Amino acid sequence: MAAGGRVELGFVEEVPAWRLSSPYFPSKVGGRPAWLGRARLPAPELLHCGCCHQPCAFLLQVYAPVSGRTDCFHRTLFLFCCRNPACYSPGDNRCFRVFRNQLPRKNDTYPYEPPSEEPPLEGPVCADLQLQSGTPLCRVCGCLGPKTCARCHKACYCSRDHQILDWKVGHKQYCSIQSDHSDAVLLDHKVLFPEYEIVIEPEEETQEDADGSVNMKMCADATAAAVSRMQLECVSDEELDAMAKHETKEDKVFEAFKKRIASEPEQILRYCIGSDPIWISNEKVPQEKDIPNCPCGAKRIFEFQVMPQLLNYLKADSLNESIDWGTLVVYTCSEHCSCENKYTEEFVWKQDFLCT
Repeated sequence: MAAGGRVELGFVEEVPAWRLSSPYFPSKVGGRPAWLGRARLPAPELLHCGCCHQPCAFLLQVYAPVSGRTDCFHRTLFLFCCRNPACYSPGDNRCFRVFRNQLPRKNDTYPYEPPSEEPPLEGPVCADLQLQSGTPLCRVCGCLGPKTCARCHKACYCSRDHQILDWKVGHKQYCSIQSDHSDAVLLDHKVLFPEYEIVIEPEEETQEDADGSVNMKMCADATAAAVSRMQLECVSDEELDAMAKHETKEDKVFEAFKKRIASEPEQILRYCIGSDPIWISNEKVPQEKDIPNCPCGAKRIFEFQVMPQLLNYLKADSLNESIDWGTLVVYTCSEHCSCENKYTEEFVWKQDFLCT
């Protein structure tokens, strides 16, 4: 991954499942997390939505080593989100959680040399129910699973919610089956997102640099809605002038965004650590005080942002409702502080298409 200045873009691509498992250090969307460090995974309560308090689902991970830092030879960021559309209120970031983990090149988990590009003779199970370290993982979401089924003592879960879900979906049908593979029966719980690799490519330089941002969706709709409102209600001249100035500023931001992504409209991720994100609007842009420092005391800096185009691949619509965002901006510790063999929580800012 690039640092300081050069922007790298992420695109989704379907690849064989073995390419998305932990030994291959993937950047990926959906499925279960391909955990980096296998010890001290985030506690289940840290992966709950701050709004509805239900377990979050794994959204994506970005493999982003830091050049020149021996303790960051392997480094991955893991982003989780709530699947409940009701939690996506404008300006509310609580339905997202992001964690960082890093390892030196010489560690107890992975070989010193990079993995082979050839498929393994026995492909790794992409939905491991237990890490090689013996850490149990939830059958539903692939996160830490400290709870076990009281009946079969094989199935592990992150929470009571996922245990109940698994039981209803079908675990009760084979719970008491005494076979070596009964705990490996995987069901479709409608929790995981479709799985893709994130392929990284450098952004081509253009003549026009932009400092705005966001998705092309909603601009025309917002303008039409504003016109409709003006037709339905009496608006003073002062209010009309203020609205015109506001819309002009918003239009400029939107136009800058469109120009910036026009050459690669399918990008789902933008990475440029230490640089600046592009915003969908001039509203709800965080100030320095809005971005909390890392627990180590260092400031957090921009590392990457998730674009709204990703929503097209998640298949998350339900009864005309869906999770939604304009852009998700991830800030991480500027000092890449030691994780001490644990997963350190970082900060996510959600900016919406229409802010009120």
